[in-house]
Amino acid sequence: MTTQARRSLTVLAAVGVMAAVPSLALAEVAPPGDIPDNQAFVVQSGSGYSIKVPEGWARIGKGTNQTFSDKYNSIQVQIRSSKAPPTVASVTAKDVATVKASVKGFQFGKITKLTRPAGQAILMTYRATSPPNAVTGKTVTNDVERYTFWKKGKTATLTLQAPKGSDNVDPWKIVTDSFKWTK
Repeated sequence: MTTQARRSLTVLAAVGVMAAVPSLALAEVAPPGDIPDNQAFVVQSGSGYSIKVPEGWARIGKGTNQTFSDKYNSIQVQIRSSKAPPTVASVTAKDVATVKASVKGFQFGKITKLTRPAGQAILMTYRATSPPNAVTGKTVTNDVERYTFWKKGKTATLTLQAPKGSDNVDPWKIVTDSFKWTK
């Protein structure tokens, strides 16, 4: 092979690598808010419940109102007294207006009934503006899933948030499937 032919092959190989590397790098970088598939979860307990949350997330609060967070992601658990179990109709009539009034950037999604190991839950989805990042002050639009469970005069509301478009279907299922009433 001539020197000119070797140079041409070297240039072609370099161009091929440069073309491939950006696409490989993009494929490996998860969007902000994606919880890694290999994320470890730990059990946390509160007043009358336990739940698995991603290991290493900050914990604020205790007892009947706790929030676990990491960057723009959060899981909030609130326990309250309630005479009757939630229904699609009751969440539509009462909770949507309450959440809309208290959540910045609220954009309603939908309300559905589903079953998890802890029992029947009403799921309300919506979008909201995240709290500002403590370092940058930046906010993002979050996808929010709000599950309401009921048992023996108590409601548990699990509110899970992540940046819009995050692929957290599996981690959020781990969290909501792990919720257990302990009293």
